[in-house]
Amino acid sequence: MRQAQIPHIAPLDTGDAELVRRALARDEAAVRAIMRANNRRLYRLARGILRNDSEAEDVVQEAYVRAFTHLESFRGDSSLSTWLSRIAMNEALGRLRRQRPAVDLDSLPQGALEAEIIPFPLAVSDDPEKSMAQREIQAVVEHAIDELPEAFRLVFITRVIEGMNVEETAGILSLKPETVKSRLHRARSMLRDNVERKIGPVVMEAFPFAGKRCERLTDAVLKRLGF
Repeated sequence: MRQAQIPHIAPLDTGDAELVRRALARDEAAVRAIMRANNRRLYRLARGILRNDSEAEDVVQEAYVRAFTHLESFRGDSSLSTWLSRIAMNEALGRLRRQRPAVDLDSLPQGALEAEIIPFPLAVSDDPEKSMAQREIQAVVEHAIDELPEAFRLVFITRVIEGMNVEETAGILSLKPETVKSRLHRARSMLRDNVERKIGPVVMEAFPFAGKRCERLTDAVLKRLGF
């Protein structure tokens, strides 16, 4: 491991500017901290676009390599997480466009039906039978999310699963706040129609990205960056 020696370093939780300064000085601990804090969000956003686990992981790796090799361009106009999210989404959308012709998202319907929120997330039970049932429900919901039209799927993942606010979602997706709100209402309505009538209220963590998968991706990016 090659790590620059930086005098008088404060703890890692001192904010984006300090983490960026450390990462620019090739502080491996800072790079790992940034990735661990953002792996799940970037993976979920990429998967929401591509609907493929392995391609989403590839996109996250490419996004990190692009980000860390151009980290000096981060100016703090938005949070580091938002900056990384935009890079990951651009990477995923670029890959999607190479796979198929572009889709005009604004051509999709934008109904605004009221619907109950499908809650995310709750802890998975330690009971084996309950855990199996939750996994089956999770698979149904993930499939239903995958089937949402792209415009609504991205808003749903960003707002509900990742918990971003309207303004942050609008900024990342280049939408007006009112468009974010209407698409979220429509996404909830479609999910309610497709899922809730079959399995009742849904309570689970969709698209997990932790443990060995998280560590494997982090290690792969560090290796590509020469740590």
